[in-house]
Amino acid sequence: MPFSFLPSVMVTSVTEITPAFLKSRGIDLLMLDFDNTIVPYTTSQPTADMELWIKCMLRVGVRMCVVSNSHKDRVKVFCRKYGLPCITHAKKPFSKGIRECLEQFAMESAQCAIAGDQIFTDTLGGNCAGLQTILVKPICNHNFWLKARHVLEKPFIFAARKRRVSL
Repeated sequence: MPFSFLPSVMVTSVTEITPAFLKSRGIDLLMLDFDNTIVPYTTSQPTADMELWIKCMLRVGVRMCVVSNSHKDRVKVFCRKYGLPCITHAKKPFSKGIRECLEQFAMESAQCAIAGDQIFTDTLGGNCAGLQTILVKPICNHNFWLKARHVLEKPFIFAARKRRVSL
């Protein structure tokens, strides 16, 4: 599969992704990163908008799965609370967690997308696995390392700027 740091699409927030958008792109399963995509690293409490988005997406039948590199129990606790399947220890950008998700849902990669805030894990991992990739603006770059990573991602964000969509 293609080795690329460029996302298929860029959005400001995961809450901009709609069932109609997914359907228009032939996406039957949306994989979601957890930290800085659904909630900040510093909490497990989603905003009211995020909570509403999750509930609405599930209510209309959008299949979603959290695929996170995190080893922390807070991911599993959150996913149980909101009725989301999850895979932790995903090891993105390697394909371990993504392949596990594809097998769990019996899906082909062409029918799936991954949304996440990191180019070097979510976007690269998704591209290499043949998924459509949706780069989400990080919720909060609260420490030096997150800010530094974002600086390293800027050239790729600039190169993909025409892929930004308003949904």
